Amino acid sequence: MVRYFISLFAITIFCSTIFSTATSAKEAPSRDEILKQRMSYYVQYEDLLVPWYFLAAIDQYERNIQSVRKDIPKRDSVIAIKFSDEFWAGAVNPYSQDTTPSTIDYFGGMGLDGDKDGIANSEDDEDIMYTMASYLSRFGPTENDFKLALWEYYNSEPVVNQIMTISTLYKHFNTTDLNTHMFPLPLRYDYSYRSTWGDNRGWGGRRIHEGTDLFASYGTPVLSASYGVVEIKGWNRFGGWRIGIRDQNNSYHYYAHLSSFSKDINVGDVVEPGKVIGFVGSSGYGKEGTSGKFPPHLHYGIYKFNGRTEWAFDPYPSLLLWERQTKEIKK
Repeated sequence: MVRYFISLFAITIFCSTIFSTATSAKEAPSRDEILKQRMSYYVQYEDLLVPWYFLAAIDQYERNIQSVRKDIPKRDSVIAIKFSDEFWAGAVNPYSQDTTPSTIDYFGGMGLDGDKDGIANSEDDEDIMYTMASYLSRFGPTENDFKLALWEYYNSEPVVNQIMTISTLYKHFNTTDLNTHMFPLPLRYDYSYRSTWGDNRGWGGRRIHEGTDLFASYGTPVLSASYGVVEIKGWNRFGGWRIGIRDQNNSYHYYAHLSSFSKDINVGDVVEPGKVIGFVGSSGYGKEGTSGKFPPHLHYGIYKFNGRTEWAFDPYPSLLLWERQTKEIKK
């Protein structure tokens, strides 16, 4: 009996070890591994007419909207692009799930066999990338050609603009790894902030506060919190002198009540985290040049675009995180 229990214990340990080894062997890939795998797809299917950053920008945009839209199924794969059945198989194809290249072509579908296995599978990453690259190549090699292709595919100017921003960032930095953020004020300066999301505001009509106020002295440098493209720079009667920067995640970063702008910042410029974009002030709440109606501070807001609309969300948790991360970097 003792021998029986010892044998049973040994078998249990053996099976447990085998299961543990198998589980660890199937561990999810790291973020770096996923980014490398995505890039390998982009480079594999780029050509003279379709550079990798065009493919990457569309893929990232699709990933962005899938993360915030409940009406769009999230594609659980390395590549996020998902085609409609009509686009893939053809609008008049009686079999909407068609995977046969010849019949797809016959019915005017765009789905193609990228990995040459004889199947045009709309769930296969290689087939998806080959199909998108082939679609884009029909329009030409320039950015204007790319914009036209995007318009034909999405029929939305805001979507076209967002994807163009992403492609601009990827081309400029030659990478898709642009998720680093920094606190928007230098840590060596005196500043204070708390959650002010939803507070009442009265000037210009009853409204709520869509952002976080970071109080600091006049002239304190304001830093870009993210990688992005400067979309707006100038006067707003509510925000005074303000700058808007759009990043690769469909987020619009809004910096308001500035005293002035950095001299080398212009609309269309590409910026990175920590870039000085302006200086703390108290401008706003009136006609151009109005200042001093409240203590100097930076109003920081974030707006998310979901492919249809844009809405504000509370940036306070992000600021806490970026402040902590920036402190770690500065150590």
